[in-house]
Amino acid sequence: MNQSEFNIHALYDNDDLMINSIKILIKKKITIYEVYTPFPVHNLDKLLELKKTNLSFLSFLYGFFGFFLASILTWYTMIYDWPQNIGGKPSFSWFRNLPSFIPVIFEFSIFFSAHFMCITYLIQCKLFPGSYPKNPDPRTTDNMFLIEINTKNNVEKLLNLLKKNGAMEVNVKKIV
Repeated sequence: MNQSEFNIHALYDNDDLMINSIKILIKKKITIYEVYTPFPVHNLDKLLELKKTNLSFLSFLYGFFGFFLASILTWYTMIYDWPQNIGGKPSFSWFRNLPSFIPVIFEFSIFFSAHFMCITYLIQCKLFPGSYPKNPDPRTTDNMFLIEINTKNNVEKLLNLLKKNGAMEVNVKKIV
């Protein structure tokens, strides 16, 4: 006998109700596919046991790349290519002039880190131009919280459990 798979969306209007419902689902060993919230919910990642991403390490690498590029740029433009005597400072040593280059180096590091992190985030989330939205219900961008569950087992029992634990609306879709 071939069982069908169902996609269940439980909508909540309160993050505390959603968290309590998630805890109950985890205790009953029901796998949660995805959770959509209009704002970050504290400790939701730990509750769902999501793995840590490498975004912070990539941010460091991007900032270091900006630092390296700014150092090369300041050396090339102010020491090698066109040395100038500005305010009586010697122009033949990059290290002696380092304090005056710090703002440029800092700004390059922040610029590269911020812009490349945005690009990395968009790539990781697959938010390319022309891509289809993954959000199943647009109300989750305003004020609703959604738990998405894919299951083959006892759908009626799961629907009753979700409604009993505060779900305002529960939608079921059969996955073909």
